[in-house]
Amino acid sequence: MKTLRYSGIILCAALITSAACKKSFLDRAPQGLLTEEIVANKDGVNYLLVGAYAALDGQGNGAALGGGNPWEAAPTNWIYGSVVGGDAHKGSNAGDQEPINEIAKSTYTSANSFFNTKWKAVFEGVSRCNLTLLKMGQATDMSADERKLVEAQARFLRGHYYFELKKMFNNVPWITEATEDVRVANDKDIWPNIEADFKFAVDNLPVNFSGGDIARANKSAAQAYLAKTYLYQKKYPEAYDLFNTVINSGQTSAGVTYKLPNRFEDNFDAATKRNNPEAVFFIEMTANDGTNTIANANSGEMLNFPYDPSPFGCCGFFQPSQDLVNSYRVDADGLPFLDDYNDHAIKSDKDSSSEDSFTPDKGFIDPRLDWTVGRRGLPYHDWGNHPGAKWQRDQGYGGAYSPKKMVYWQKNQDLYHDAHSWAPGSAINVNLIRFADVLLMGAEAAANSGHLPDALKWVNQVRGRMADHPDEWLHKYNDATKTFSTSEYAANYKIGLYSDFPSKDFAMKAIQFERKLELATEGHRFFDLSRWGIAGTVLNKYYAYERTITPDLIGAIFTEKRNEYFPIPQRQVDLTLKNGQRVLTQNQGY
Repeated sequence: MKTLRYSGIILCAALITSAACKKSFLDRAPQGLLTEEIVANKDGVNYLLVGAYAALDGQGNGAALGGGNPWEAAPTNWIYGSVVGGDAHKGSNAGDQEPINEIAKSTYTSANSFFNTKWKAVFEGVSRCNLTLLKMGQATDMSADERKLVEAQARFLRGHYYFELKKMFNNVPWITEATEDVRVANDKDIWPNIEADFKFAVDNLPVNFSGGDIARANKSAAQAYLAKTYLYQKKYPEAYDLFNTVINSGQTSAGVTYKLPNRFEDNFDAATKRNNPEAVFFIEMTANDGTNTIANANSGEMLNFPYDPSPFGCCGFFQPSQDLVNSYRVDADGLPFLDDYNDHAIKSDKDSSSEDSFTPDKGFIDPRLDWTVGRRGLPYHDWGNHPGAKWQRDQGYGGAYSPKKMVYWQKNQDLYHDAHSWAPGSAINVNLIRFADVLLMGAEAAANSGHLPDALKWVNQVRGRMADHPDEWLHKYNDATKTFSTSEYAANYKIGLYSDFPSKDFAMKAIQFERKLELATEGHRFFDLSRWGIAGTVLNKYYAYERTITPDLIGAIFTEKRNEYFPIPQRQVDLTLKNGQRVLTQNQGY
């Protein structure tokens, strides 16, 4: 499906747009031009549907859909979710990709070009869904079942795109295949519309697909998204019931029952992505696919590798924060310090050169840390032990750590690394929802609807993956022999289970912290903090702590009733001029 999606569909969408723009200049379409009329049939509609899937990564032809750099519209939301949420610093140096500086500090304005890039890329996904639905309605060679299957997928995808827009910008115009003038006001809550799309998908998507279609959305993925939609609206009983269904009977599109694989790192390894039982809904990435670009190879992440002279060459962005690293400190029972984790800081090599001697921290540490963050003196996958400052562009500015989850392995780089650009691409899939995320959202819904035993069970299920499988903890690496130890761990790992959730308040504190640990650097953190209503408290505390370590957050301040959502891009507001008035209304505080 991946090859099809980019070799034909983006061209198809571009040609249709071209035809629509030039109607007033041409009485007759040139020979060979693909018009909307040509695709108003079963084959054309299915090509358009694949194009709607293709927009999930926000990329095309070396740029973001609609223009801008690929990383500005990255589907991982590494900037908007993880950097803003305190998982990581921008990294690199102060002068590189400067618009991220003010985003990281919550001092941005509506003129920041990154927001416009993200808005355009996600609305391109909406547009492709709407075009699919419009052409399906005009096609005369499709059966009722074929229409239902296409509509269910298109509405699922539209629900996803609008969910993305809603959580980022809040006040978003609802545009459908029936909308004639896209200058639509953003004065209505679109949660009911998102719910309706996901409900239709739940009712009409199959449980399984086969063959090349296993990356498509299925019934369980739609249930997970609908439950997530309920959760964001604080409809806890509805969310709990649906998450309970997904947890107990959900399946991947390939028919594999959802579960947590023993290896945490399997979620971020291109070699183990096929039939991953944790993958609820994902974007399939491919490397070296014949396009001579990294358009299909995670181009949104191309900046996020250790800097030269590392084997990756570029670019030193997305450096995990000390605050995040400290969160993985655990007590003698293997449980986190929920309130005062920064008082139990994990040792770093900040302000040391790679030639200086350094001994990594010897205290108890959650083993997930070293599958999430690259630390000095510990194995960086199979690339050798991380050398510290040598692999960082400006350690004094961005900190002492490197990202790890979306970095490919040396042993299979020929298959899963793509070198068709000035920065690396990879075939590591992007997990939009994985089963651990579902378990923790389910626990949150359970805690808020009177089901504390289930909340405890599901949090412990997430923690138990590593607690029950110490053989999957990171082991020491010998740089001389280029082999991993079979008996020695890379650090003093320990992880325990909670014995009890004595109250809803304690349960929520544990769940919120568990999401930070399990889903770190996956683009969730800021959106979680915002919907929980604690973003101001948590982030201002983060700024105060982290700017004592690096200077990049000097001047950072989170303003409540403003920074919970990003501004509507000013360019988009200006484009909605109608009868002398702008149709889009700017968000509060901007």
